[in-house]
Amino acid sequence: MTGFPAKPSASAERSAQESLLLEMFQAAVGSALPQRCLPGRVPAPPLGRTVVVGAGKASAAMARALEGCWPASLSGVVVTRYDHAVACDAITILEAGHPVPDAASVEAGRRILEAVSGLTADDLVICLISGGGSALLSALPPGVSLEDERALSKALLKSGATIEEMNCVRKHVSLIKGGRLAAAAAPARVVTLAISDVPGDDPATIASGPTVPDPTTRAEALAVVDKYALELPAAVRAWLASPDSETPKPSGGTEPDCRMIATPQRALEAAADVARKAGYTPFVLGDAIEGEACDVGLDHAGIARQIVARGQPVRAPCVLLSGGETTVTVRGDGRGGRNVEFLLGLLTGLQDLPGLFALAADTDGIDGTEDNAGAIISPSSSARASAAGLSADEHLARNDAYSFFAALGDLVITGATLTNVNDFRAILIDAAHPVQEQSTS
Repeated sequence: MTGFPAKPSASAERSAQESLLLEMFQAAVGSALPQRCLPGRVPAPPLGRTVVVGAGKASAAMARALEGCWPASLSGVVVTRYDHAVACDAITILEAGHPVPDAASVEAGRRILEAVSGLTADDLVICLISGGGSALLSALPPGVSLEDERALSKALLKSGATIEEMNCVRKHVSLIKGGRLAAAAAPARVVTLAISDVPGDDPATIASGPTVPDPTTRAEALAVVDKYALELPAAVRAWLASPDSETPKPSGGTEPDCRMIATPQRALEAAADVARKAGYTPFVLGDAIEGEACDVGLDHAGIARQIVARGQPVRAPCVLLSGGETTVTVRGDGRGGRNVEFLLGLLTGLQDLPGLFALAADTDGIDGTEDNAGAIISPSSSARASAAGLSADEHLARNDAYSFFAALGDLVITGATLTNVNDFRAILIDAAHPVQEQSTS
């Protein structure tokens, strides 16, 4: 993995508590590295050919891990984000745009559909899927241009829609997502190895489920469009209005063979082990937390205050752990990401609570579109921000959390980790504080 240990603050060395938070983050990411979690999950070689395809931020690293443990010949093509390529021997690695698709995404879709065409029942397709695949893997419907798809992606990213809602729309504006890739590979057997970056680990949502029958409908996709008042290109709306936009649906037949090789829950458990060994009680709030990033931060602050004041739901010293994927409804023109926006919300809700440190970061190493994975806050964050003339509320209003933490020197920068099990959040409450007695009157 690139960049670990994370770069320290520009103004000072990390404290012991901050170093522990970074160690927990590293353990979470390490648990999901393809070379660690992919071997042992692969199917047996087929009688015929083995063709490998895939898409996502971790797909190239997954391809390299697969080559290292596969006992027979194979070929194929996968697409990953720019600067995420890993050299492979037999599998072609392509790079494309993320989070907005580009011409390379369209070429990748064409190459992958070509790779699975003309196969037989004796052949095997191994599909390597991880987060980011929705943008990286594109196959345009008739009449829809790349610029139309880019406009759709940008509108969805700014809308505040959940990942499930966004991918519901994406699946219906594609000829490769929502189970269409598996349909193109028939009658070959398809086995999907997936690294989950979505709440609930739903294989139909990860990278918009190219090998999984889609339970959502085009009517639901149009409902998402209406819910968020998305301004769609005319060609996209016309396609969604057509019955041809409907995706393959689950049937009563054989279930798709989809194997989760890494999940957010396992990443949180790895971090919990680190906390426990350091003398802190880990408390996992959940691996599938969604909502507006700032609001989720405020909710986490309320839990932290209850711990300090009441010793509930766990007594300090402890670490609160959570994962999932929050959203940011973009209203300003600042630089940000959902993890740093979460931290600003948390900071405003803590009200200078003593003895508290927190880290929030994306396990892929990129928070939104910036160069940081996330950031850290400490008991001195509010005072240092005031001394620097920084207002958390003003930066939140501009969606400019990146600039806030950059000015404090508290960004966490790791580089691309080559995996992705979604957001990681850890709140460390360092020492026990006097617990107020609850009234019995």
